[in-house]
Amino acid sequence: MSRTTPAAPALDDKPEILTGRAKNLALAGLFLANFVSMLAMNVVGTSMPIIIADIGGTQAAFTWVVTATMLASAIATPIWGKLADLTSKKMLLQVALIVFILASALAGFAQDPTWLIICRVFQGIGVGGLGALAQIVLAEIVSPRERGKYMGILGAIMAVATVGGPLLGGFFTDTIGWRWNFYVAAPIAIVAIIMLQRTLHLPTTKRKITIDYWGATLISLGFSSLLIWVTLAGTNFDWVSWQSALMVGGGVIALVIAVFVELRVDEPLIPMTLFKNRTFTMASIASIAVGLAMMGTMVFLGQYMQLARGRSVIESSLLSLPMMAGVLISSTIVGQIITRTGKWKRYMVAGAVLLLGGMLLMGQLRYDTNYWYVGVSMAVLGAGVGMTMQNLVLVTQNTVSPLEMGVASSSVTFFRTVGGTAGISVMGAMLGHQVADYVKEGLAKLPPKDLAGAEALADGKLPKIAELTAPIRDVVESAYGHAIGNIFLAVSPIAIVALIAIIMLPNIPLNNKSNAERIAELHEAEAANLANSGEGSSEGAGEPRPVDRVLIDTTGPIVLPHHRPGTDRTAER
Repeated sequence: MSRTTPAAPALDDKPEILTGRAKNLALAGLFLANFVSMLAMNVVGTSMPIIIADIGGTQAAFTWVVTATMLASAIATPIWGKLADLTSKKMLLQVALIVFILASALAGFAQDPTWLIICRVFQGIGVGGLGALAQIVLAEIVSPRERGKYMGILGAIMAVATVGGPLLGGFFTDTIGWRWNFYVAAPIAIVAIIMLQRTLHLPTTKRKITIDYWGATLISLGFSSLLIWVTLAGTNFDWVSWQSALMVGGGVIALVIAVFVELRVDEPLIPMTLFKNRTFTMASIASIAVGLAMMGTMVFLGQYMQLARGRSVIESSLLSLPMMAGVLISSTIVGQIITRTGKWKRYMVAGAVLLLGGMLLMGQLRYDTNYWYVGVSMAVLGAGVGMTMQNLVLVTQNTVSPLEMGVASSSVTFFRTVGGTAGISVMGAMLGHQVADYVKEGLAKLPPKDLAGAEALADGKLPKIAELTAPIRDVVESAYGHAIGNIFLAVSPIAIVALIAIIMLPNIPLNNKSNAERIAELHEAEAANLANSGEGSSEGAGEPRPVDRVLIDTTGPIVLPHHRPGTDRTAER
């Protein structure tokens, strides 16, 4: 009895490879989508102390307004990445953009910290998709060798949005009100959605969409429990207490169970087999430290400038320019060098050294530190971030299977976001405790006649510096300056971990083919395999492997080999 062998697909049906003007237009739409998300995220950065004070929030509320976004982004990122391996990347990118902008607009109506935190959670879901999908789509269009240049452009876009956003937000806050910070990105987002619809044409793998709900739930519960504990411990309950034991123990147990779930499900949220790839493992470890340095600095620099130096929102944004200049210049130049030479490791090691140096320099900040020193410290730290952040994703994409590009890219981004979220929570908790202690010490040294207005510092609420009397203002600025310097110094050892992880990355040369081209090669190999297997029709001879259905927008179906999650078809050399 003979078996029927499927006919080989015609090679004319292979994925369309974008080139020339079509590729440039697609990249323009992609960069615009990335820019609008970064702009909307950063436009409220330096305005946040004013926003939290205006809606009656505390230091804990300030931390959680930021942490909620980062935590939601971290959990959503691998889900977006997994979906990108299973369905249309263009559609997902547009959906993520819509979710993000709608959540931003709703945040503009916040009357209390709870409403703002809820809206920021949905912002995080959207930004998790935009951050991961931008890098996944970029991998579809350009090769790892050429991608270095475009990763540098993504870093430059981040730097411009990080500088321009707070400046724009500061203008709105000081003129027509902070609520307009949340509305400004909507028109740009509409343009980005239209551009993506008209220009972005990608191969779409149509496989059965299976969401790892248990994995997503357990990972969310585990990290949320640990991060909430860090925020509340020492304030709402003691560090050593039954509440701490419950939250820490529950979080660890949830994450351990999540590992076992990920090992057993068909479509794991984060395939554990990826950790067999040393590049992926080391890049994930390094990304945790880079995320902490980047996000922690962005959050607490605004507080330093406004609460320790008494600067306005716009002034705070301008004074953060050295940080963004470091990111912009280093990411652009190093990206160009990597594309031209194919060498990447030496620049990433140098970036890790600058990352460590910058954090140590920032650890010396006080309320009266010379501005030139603050600027140099920020520039060094920014250069370290610019040389490492995007390139950690690049080297990971260079080693994984083209059919795992989404989940691998998003997983590295996930660990970067988790590092940033954990860092913000830990640094925020440390800051709140230290500021309270320093303020208490400072007020105790003031004569009774200078204590008028000290009640404004009660309940841990963020102060409005301009409304404080001169003696109390000096106490508050000194407290914030000293505490913010301390938290940078306390977390600086994590940069040593990043340096070691980057040194241990295998120095694998970057290949010259985009992900779409690699998928096309798999298509051709499967076609040849099916053709060869059809030469023998006897039972048991030449049995073809299972196949997945792949669509290229509306150009018709092609066939790709069946791919099991976690299988790395690109061996590390």
